[in-house]
Amino acid sequence: MALITPAVKGTKDILPSRSGAVRFLETLLLELAAGFGFKEIRTPVFEYTELFTRGVGETTDVVTKEMYTFDDKGGRSLTLKPEGTAGAVRAFLEHGLFNETLPQKVSYVTSCYRYEKPQAGRYREFNQFGVECLGAAAPAADAEMISLAQSVFDFLGISRIRLELNSIGCPSCRKQYTAALLAYFGSKTSELCSSCGERLGKNPMRILDCKSPVCSAVALQAPVMLDYLCGECREHFEGVRRYLEAMDIAYTVNPRIVRGLDYYTRTVFEFVSGEIGAQGTVCGGGRYDGLVEELGGPSMPSLGFAMGLERLMLVLDKQNIRLPSPGGCAVYIASVGGEASLKAAQTAYSLRAQGIAAEFDLAGRSLKAQMKYAGKIGAAYTAVIGEEELKTGSAALKRMADGFEIPVALGDFAQKLSLLLADDALSGAAQAVAAFGPGQGDPRVIFKAFSGEETH
Repeated sequence: MALITPAVKGTKDILPSRSGAVRFLETLLLELAAGFGFKEIRTPVFEYTELFTRGVGETTDVVTKEMYTFDDKGGRSLTLKPEGTAGAVRAFLEHGLFNETLPQKVSYVTSCYRYEKPQAGRYREFNQFGVECLGAAAPAADAEMISLAQSVFDFLGISRIRLELNSIGCPSCRKQYTAALLAYFGSKTSELCSSCGERLGKNPMRILDCKSPVCSAVALQAPVMLDYLCGECREHFEGVRRYLEAMDIAYTVNPRIVRGLDYYTRTVFEFVSGEIGAQGTVCGGGRYDGLVEELGGPSMPSLGFAMGLERLMLVLDKQNIRLPSPGGCAVYIASVGGEASLKAAQTAYSLRAQGIAAEFDLAGRSLKAQMKYAGKIGAAYTAVIGEEELKTGSAALKRMADGFEIPVALGDFAQKLSLLLADDALSGAAQAVAAFGPGQGDPRVIFKAFSGEETH
């Protein structure tokens, strides 16, 4: 047998045992964002390369080292998107959304591509949940953005994750800071890596984001932006902190956060977990007041964040938090004999048309093997159709969880199953609420109870 062609390094298959939970998570994130007024946007997986060199920054590692860039058959340079913000802003401008009511609030789940060394929670093809708020300048907008990310972690029951906050100022006050960095790092050039030696003359703030242990150690004694903030930036940062404190959202000021993309201004933040290795940032974002104008639009204060889904799933796994996996089998219809198999197929088709997930034998198995298969796929109910059932026009519906059986006319399967499944779901939800108390139900338990499905 010939060797298979494996998946490309840095990519990952999501198998059926996992895909239901992933789909649930993606849907949940978009729904949570909708509660904050964010509406979904979808942009192409590739854009003109210029969009990212202008928006993300020519000196960033993303642009200089990590982008998947190629020429199409017309000789145009295209890039698989390495992040979601630039494409969302491009769509905002191209379709004139800046002429509509502001702020415009959009959300997305999208795949991104960066040529990086694969490691736990980091892939070359990865997925992001992101939100963008375009046309909002007040500190309240920054706090709302952070509170949305915090709501995700709270709703999923994630603990031991910390919010780190900083301000990197505006172009005006950053000039003095850049001069201070040039003076400091200029005296340390022999200690910097080759990449940071190049960054020194182009954008010394990038050195603060270097992952080299040597450069990180040098950067520990570097001047901090908070000491160089102008009056407006300092007032804005203090305003963000007041709103977070009013919302009772805990945070730590970390003056070393700069984020890895050039478009950030003022507020930057990260949610960090210590349970997923060195690359512990699960969510990162901030304000990018100059990006819309940089990409050809009007002056437009804006902000957003991105949350890596692979890293989020890794945290969920580490904390043993299980998500519902929708789409299970409601009823498996076993059959004995050719005529019974035809009736099973007919009944399953009718049930599916009425929204009930049903399966029947496709492999010519014995009755014993069919029932074993029904158990493996997690069927909630089973029914057996044989010669006797064909004669009487009815069969027994059996609940697999406890063996409860009830005879049902074959033509009434859909109606009876709908009632049984609804009763099962309500019973499970009532038990969950009773166990945790009104208003204190663990969402993981409630999810499972109302879905009526096993978790994965």
